[in-house]
Amino acid sequence: MFSLLVNIPANAQWKQDGVTIAGGHGQGDAANELNEPCGLFVDDDQTVVIADYENHRIMQWKNGNTTNGQVVAGGTDAGNGLHQLQYPTDLLVDKETDSLIICDPGNRRVVRWPRRSGPTQVEILIDDIKCWGVAMDEQRYLYVSDYEKNEVRRYQLGEKNGTLVAGGNDQGDGLNQLNVPRYLFVDRQQNVYVSDRNNHRVMKWAKGAKEGIVVAGGQGQGSALTQLNHPQGLFVDTFGTLYVADSGNHCVLRWTQGDKKQGTVIVGGNRQGAGANQFNYPFGLSFDRHGNLYVADINNNRVQRFSIE
Repeated sequence: MFSLLVNIPANAQWKQDGVTIAGGHGQGDAANELNEPCGLFVDDDQTVVIADYENHRIMQWKNGNTTNGQVVAGGTDAGNGLHQLQYPTDLLVDKETDSLIICDPGNRRVVRWPRRSGPTQVEILIDDIKCWGVAMDEQRYLYVSDYEKNEVRRYQLGEKNGTLVAGGNDQGDGLNQLNVPRYLFVDRQQNVYVSDRNNHRVMKWAKGAKEGIVVAGGQGQGSALTQLNHPQGLFVDTFGTLYVADSGNHCVLRWTQGDKKQGTVIVGGNRQGAGANQFNYPFGLSFDRHGNLYVADINNNRVQRFSIE
């Protein structure tokens, strides 16, 4: 996630029925289909760019065109050529270079893919990394989660080794550990938020900290509002309110800064399903500048938009 600055009122409500803005035509690889969408990025003009995991491609859906998306990276077959991807999980749009930065864990790499010049100019930014989530801060540092090493590192563009900023002390549930880190969000103070999937919690690591603090969940796996069940995508607004795709509970939760004890369901939470007010394992999560919520609904092979009321 790139830290798009979104001001969402503390008492904001969202329509409970989502509108399908991408996919939703079953599982497939046609231009109007998705196959397990994971991470997503919403651009300034409400263009949505989606990591289409099982199709080994990145899809772009322009605002208003809900019928067909456009392949903007990968999409041939799974492979390790520079024009190919293998199970992409997350991405961001780097406006300065007009390129996509993509987590390509099947190939153990993070790649930069120009949006204009096509696959001839693709470059490998980081290699030999089992990456899942990617984020960028305002100083253009890149943050990548590594779910094999259970750590998050920060990279200056062009450097290969990076600096450890979260985890990295083997797999575990200590405050200095992670257990399968997934998605990331970095705020203006360079605090790093990590969805710590197998610990069923979201961790916040201040810049330079040796351990993180639990900002959501951490009470074991479960469906109580104090708990999470395999959290995935996350977003933090300008007030420090945290939004989490609580994948195993098929809902999106909001945790306000003052309330570390429990979250509030803002959409979903109506059991697992394919209805407009349901999810089947929500994964990627983002907002546009107006505060509308976008969720990659992985097993429904669609992206849902929930309008702010």
